[in-house]
Amino acid sequence: MPQSGEMATLRAPLQSVLALFRMHVGAELAAPRAEVRTMPTSTDERRPESPYPPQKQEKPGREAELRPRPKYKAPDYRAAGKLQGRVALVTGGDSGIGRAVAVLYAKEGADVAFTHLPEEREDAEETRRAIEAEGRRVLALAGDLTQRAFCRQAVERTVGELGRLDILVNNAAYQESKESIEDISDEEWEHTFETNIHAYFRLARAAVPHLSPGSSIINTGSITGMRGSKS
Repeated sequence: MPQSGEMATLRAPLQSVLALFRMHVGAELAAPRAEVRTMPTSTDERRPESPYPPQKQEKPGREAELRPRPKYKAPDYRAAGKLQGRVALVTGGDSGIGRAVAVLYAKEGADVAFTHLPEEREDAEETRRAIEAEGRRVLALAGDLTQRAFCRQAVERTVGELGRLDILVNNAAYQESKESIEDISDEEWEHTFETNIHAYFRLARAAVPHLSPGSSIINTGSITGMRGSKS
């Protein structure tokens, strides 16, 4: 145990440190404060102004008509063969996130099947060309995922023509903005659930018998499911 002389020796440096700390804190408290800005409370306040002109299309919309054209090829992406020899089925792979996923999977070595609506054929052809440019096999499946038979056929054709199924990406979805719940028709409600819920289930159910250990089912969703939107 330290003697009294030793305690005094230890106490002196400690007191010096405490004094410096008090001086520093005092100076900080006395210094003028920068203006404190509160965070915006709504999504609209946080959203930056778009540099592009407003664009409106009737559903389902066509990516080929968007200006400027969305970027999806990721030329700087360095693939590592993570999906070499695998087969993926991506719903809604003709455009948007679905197209980007399909093309990146092809870059990683996967053969890719993707679904699209019949009226989205132009976009689907661009996706097909992008996958083929990566040296992979591709299967474009035109149909409506709200139809039970098409969900089953999409899986069966993928396995039959590409030989296997390792990855199912449930990406295709439908959403219609309304001012009030009273504005939603029964038909719109049912179409939303047929696309966003029932199709996901039916595709997964059809895929499971073909999936081996290590395979994946990926279900994408929207933040709207967790946070409401004024629009």
